[in-house]
Amino acid sequence: MEAHLGIFISALCTALGALPALLLNNVSHRLKDNLLAYSAGIMVAASTYALIPSTLKLSNMFVLTVGILLGTLTLTLLETYLPHVELEHANHPGQQANPLLLIAAMAIHNIPEGISVGVSYASHYEELGSLVSFSIGLQNFPEGFLVCLFLITNRVSKLRAFLYTAFTGAIEFVSSLIGLQLTDQFLGVVPYGLAFAAGSMLFVVYKELIPESHGDGNEKSATFSFVIGLLTMIIITDMS
Repeated sequence: MEAHLGIFISALCTALGALPALLLNNVSHRLKDNLLAYSAGIMVAASTYALIPSTLKLSNMFVLTVGILLGTLTLTLLETYLPHVELEHANHPGQQANPLLLIAAMAIHNIPEGISVGVSYASHYEELGSLVSFSIGLQNFPEGFLVCLFLITNRVSKLRAFLYTAFTGAIEFVSSLIGLQLTDQFLGVVPYGLAFAAGSMLFVVYKELIPESHGDGNEKSATFSFVIGLLTMIIITDMS
């Protein structure tokens, strides 16, 4: 019962993170840039203060390196082969980005996350399930907000944006249930999944969020928003 509750809450955090984005109307470039930068700060902190330390606690530097590189490589391949349009602020201000890349990236990287949560609860380590589900749940909040905000600002209706975002969380929920059926023999998958999630998040931050938040002349305020987001997640992590 505890495992199913932890799995549900961890996956639900994606949909909960999307709710604040639904309250935003007529998002200006300045507000959007600052919100994206704030989310970027939260995601960097979630990676460096939750996912990466958890990976090292469960394994070693080799596993961390392999997992992060796999996450980065996977999203690089997605960006290369999925049809999408790059935003060019100065040259093509009316051009809209195709949200397919971000949705697919989040959905795919949620699979190893979910398996990690499920396997953790299935293991004989009593505290491991709670530790992993908490770490994943923390970073699911900014992920949900980011995906939903990105869709809304690219002219997707709020209802569809929320449903698409919830879908990425549902992928993690199903993956967690699959992981829950695995035995301790698959416990080695957990640190790889955590590192994979960290690598994919860092890719999204550096490749998409930071350039996007600096594209309309709001670099200074976006930088402060990034730092505030970073501090917010560090404080939350420290209090938990």
